Amino acid sequence: MKFPASVLASVFLFVAETTAALYLSSTYRSGGDRMWQSLTLFFSLMPCALVQLTLLFVHRDLSRDRPLVLLLHLLQLGPLFRCFEVFCIYSHSGQNEEPYVSITKKRQIPKNGRSEEIEKEVGQAEGKLFTHRSAFSRASVIQAFLGSAPQLTLQLYISVLEQNVTIGRCFFMTLSLLSIVYGALRCNILAIKIKYDEYEVKVKPLAYVCIFLWRSFEIATRVTVLVLFTSVLKTWVTLVVSINFFCFFLYPWILFWCSGSPFPENIEKALSRVGTTIVLCFLTLLYAGINMFCWSAVQLKINNPDLISKSQNWYRLLVYYMMRFIENAVLLLLWYLFKTDIYMYVCAPLLVLQLLIGYCTAILFMLVFYQFFHPCKKLFSSSVSESFQAFLRCTFWACRQKKLQDSSRKTKLSRVQKETTPSNKISPKPTHILSADELCTA
Repeated sequence: MKFPASVLASVFLFVAETTAALYLSSTYRSGGDRMWQSLTLFFSLMPCALVQLTLLFVHRDLSRDRPLVLLLHLLQLGPLFRCFEVFCIYSHSGQNEEPYVSITKKRQIPKNGRSEEIEKEVGQAEGKLFTHRSAFSRASVIQAFLGSAPQLTLQLYISVLEQNVTIGRCFFMTLSLLSIVYGALRCNILAIKIKYDEYEVKVKPLAYVCIFLWRSFEIATRVTVLVLFTSVLKTWVTLVVSINFFCFFLYPWILFWCSGSPFPENIEKALSRVGTTIVLCFLTLLYAGINMFCWSAVQLKINNPDLISKSQNWYRLLVYYMMRFIENAVLLLLWYLFKTDIYMYVCAPLLVLQLLIGYCTAILFMLVFYQFFHPCKKLFSSSVSESFQAFLRCTFWACRQKKLQDSSRKTKLSRVQKETTPSNKISPKPTHILSADELCTA
């Protein structure tokens, strides 16, 4: 049975980040910065409550009689109890033979054009561990993008304004960045397993390294760009954030309304229509929060029973990164034009260049992952290199067609000019010059 390392990593980041946030808020209180203290506590306690609700929802504890578990979740100790429960199950697994097992069928990734179906027995202990891993994966994503991402942005903004980075704040920002990158990594793995549910997916260590580098560069540059822009144009950042948030929040609902599908009723049997609407709104909120900082790797589809689109849409991926790169470049240009005296010792052109190169490096690692290290790359209808070659061919064909159209237009224009201008001009009759004899007789 696989060691539950993902559960341990999620609990460690949760406890470490919460403890660091409480310590940093106490330093703000002692320094008289009540606003920074309130915001730090809010971005720490709000995702904590959402994590407790997520664990309760996935394990369906609200419909069961477990008062002790509910009390521990109210005391914000739910993840610790769940982690203890996971390791108890793991330590006792294999000691006793389980009377009830279920059989799952998974297909292998095709090798040499062949794909075999494998049957596997799953005991109760392994099934419980799978549920715990799934719950902690979702909790890590919520903690990352509804708590750690705003928290990292806030602490970096405070450091820029004060022009000082304390040891506690630096440690806290490092933890927040690790939490966001880990949440994005779990989001990638979760998306792969949902899209290719019928296959046995095995992610190699190099794939994890590639995703980690891709997400680290992408999130770090995005947060830095937002902080720089906020430090010089505080009023305009509200407009930028609102446009980003509402575009991604409303996009799944617009697709759902345009499809004309009935309202989904199979999310959870115990939920009413109002409860289902609340859950869907929360999912779209999380979807918008992820896309604010990085590519979500999943496409939310409300009319799908799994709520996730299983199609690999390269067009959306291309459009997202092109638009995000343009947005980052525009925000950096505005920061460069309106920067204040606090950046007098900063080489602004070099910083802009570094951030743009950092974002391009993230895109490069993403392309490397999809081309070489994606666990299901053999199932793609087209690889990244083939799509890029097709894009170049389309671009070359469009340029060639434009040149041909321009040349044909010039040819037609020259023909029209030749037809409108008369080619055979009638020359006037030459005048007869009279001689001297003719003049005398006249």
